[in-house]
Amino acid sequence: MSGRQGGKLKPLKAKKKQGNEFEDEEDIAFKAKQKAAEAARKEMASKAAKGGPLVGGGIKKSGKK
Repeated sequence: MSGRQGGKLKPLKAKKKQGNEFEDEEDIAFKAKQKAAEAARKEMASKAAKGGPLVGGGIKKSGKK
């Protein structure tokens, strides 16, 4: 007995196409902007974890009432 060999054979899977074949300048610029935003977010998270000030300026209250 050779098992289940009857019926239609399944076709072989084709290789996946590369997604970057059809990228234009807008896509490249958008991805660069996303990477920059991600880097800035990580930097802010590291500053917050250290406990340091997140911003240098802002409204300061005076001692007078």
